[in-house]
Amino acid sequence: MPTAIVTGQPVPGSSLENDLRALGFDVRVAADAAEAETLLAAAPAAERVALVDARFVGHPHALRLGLTDPRFPLSAVPGAVTAQPAARQELTRAVARETSAGGGTALAVDSLADRIVTALDTDGCAVHRPELGSLVAAVPADPQARNEARQAVAAVDDEAVRLKSAVKSRDGFFTTFFISPYSRYLARWCARRGLTPNQVTTASLLTALIAAGCAATGTRAGFVAAGVLLIASFVLDCTDGQLARYALKYSTLGAWLDATFDRAKEYAYYAGLALGAARGGGHDDVWALALGAMVLQTCRHVVDFSFNEANHDATANTSPTAALSDKLDSVGWTIWLRRMIVLPIGERWAMIAILTAATTPRITFYVLLIGCAFAAAYTTAGRVLRSLTRKARRTDRAAQALADLADSGPLTEAVRRVLERGPAGLAVPAVAFLGGAAVVACSALTGHGSVLPVIGALVYVLTSALAVARPLKGTLDWLVPPFFRAAEYGTVLALAGKAGVNGALPAAFGLVAAVAYHHYDTVYRIRGDAGAPPAWLVRAIGGHEGRTLLVTVLAAVLTAPQFTVALTVLAVAVALVVLVESIRFWVSAGAPAVHDEGEPA
Repeated sequence: MPTAIVTGQPVPGSSLENDLRALGFDVRVAADAAEAETLLAAAPAAERVALVDARFVGHPHALRLGLTDPRFPLSAVPGAVTAQPAARQELTRAVARETSAGGGTALAVDSLADRIVTALDTDGCAVHRPELGSLVAAVPADPQARNEARQAVAAVDDEAVRLKSAVKSRDGFFTTFFISPYSRYLARWCARRGLTPNQVTTASLLTALIAAGCAATGTRAGFVAAGVLLIASFVLDCTDGQLARYALKYSTLGAWLDATFDRAKEYAYYAGLALGAARGGGHDDVWALALGAMVLQTCRHVVDFSFNEANHDATANTSPTAALSDKLDSVGWTIWLRRMIVLPIGERWAMIAILTAATTPRITFYVLLIGCAFAAAYTTAGRVLRSLTRKARRTDRAAQALADLADSGPLTEAVRRVLERGPAGLAVPAVAFLGGAAVVACSALTGHGSVLPVIGALVYVLTSALAVARPLKGTLDWLVPPFFRAAEYGTVLALAGKAGVNGALPAAFGLVAAVAYHHYDTVYRIRGDAGAPPAWLVRAIGGHEGRTLLVTVLAAVLTAPQFTVALTVLAVAVALVVLVESIRFWVSAGAPAVHDEGEPA
């Protein structure tokens, strides 16, 4: 149990100790800094510890924000400071210094907790200070100030603020106006019954999988049920994040679940639609459309992630295009229009659900592909313009993040070692694009068994090595990872389509899904500042260029039925390796305690 050390003489009528106990703290009282140091040393080393001034006046949610958020080793609000086990040494050192400086026998007029925070700042420690907004957190110096602080507490509805803060400040139109107005209350209902965000996330996944199963029946009733359940799954998907923010229940496992389940739900639903189309009255084969939708959606996300990582900590990171975009994002109806046309998850799932219930899987995929293609063209064009009109200087961290997102394997590394130097400037993404286009074109324009895709893949290996031969710090180098994703996934799609046998496209769907999971896992590790997956994992599954070459060789030397079996085996092998390593990482103590805020718009 975490420990809260209340420093100073208790104030008559104060609810502070009860508020701290309600937050799960074991409360101890210290009359002075010396006693606080003793109690701090006696507190369990594996638990959080907090120092709180006995004169503190404020909302319980202000204390919750300051003292219970698991994402930050050190956190503080006026009159209170907390440290998780990772930062206990820094807190102990600051308290010891305060005691030795003369504060050991009697508390000074100002707050001990605030003096400790000042000492931590002086030591260069990163102390998180949550945004309190209208919430009150203060240490009144006299009875009049205390009375005024209590009146300020009474004037603000703590619960209303807590409910409002549970909802993301920036979200899509559909989510903001059709889901969040009631899902926040569902989140509170879950919190009051002891449910965790992970449980709600799992319920959302199960609901989506049932929706996919309904779609797979191929009946109109099944399609209607699938659409309704998909919306229900999205409501739960919003609720889990709101519950995490409402109750400040962020966890390493929750980060992994929330970050990956959205993709698993959506892509499983695509598979369900494809199965339903094949089983329905028309026996329609839309697996190529389902795979194409997954490829397009995944490439869209890689564009988002690469651009954001490239500019995460860039200096001189301004441009006229970015300034115009910021202006449009702050005035009038353009805010919601711009959020809707990028087809974020809320709008996209609502569209899929309605089309599933009212039309056919083929029409659903056609509309989805057109909408996502337009959204991808819009966002990518805007980001290219921003990059060309700014003079940002990218850091080594950004270059490393792009290199990790590139997912280069041993073949690229071997070729790169023999290259004296690679291209620079705009030639870098151009080379990546041309190499990818070559292998996809060779795969799409030749029949099954042709050796031409293998030649295209060998060219792709060479161009991939050239593209990453230098650190990816160029103006448009953030396009390199999405070009690699499009090349690999597009090659698998083209070769499976050319096989012309039942099962080839579903097997390709499984392989791309397994590889895409690895790429999303890489993204969320980088987002959590945990670094990329281990090098052995990338080598074990071949890197993007190795997998692309392997698939082209298999298509050239195997018959179509044998190729289908090979794709299936490869999909299972990749899925097992990446899932085992991913689960090991995300449930380990070293994984970052974060909660995913959803896909970028």
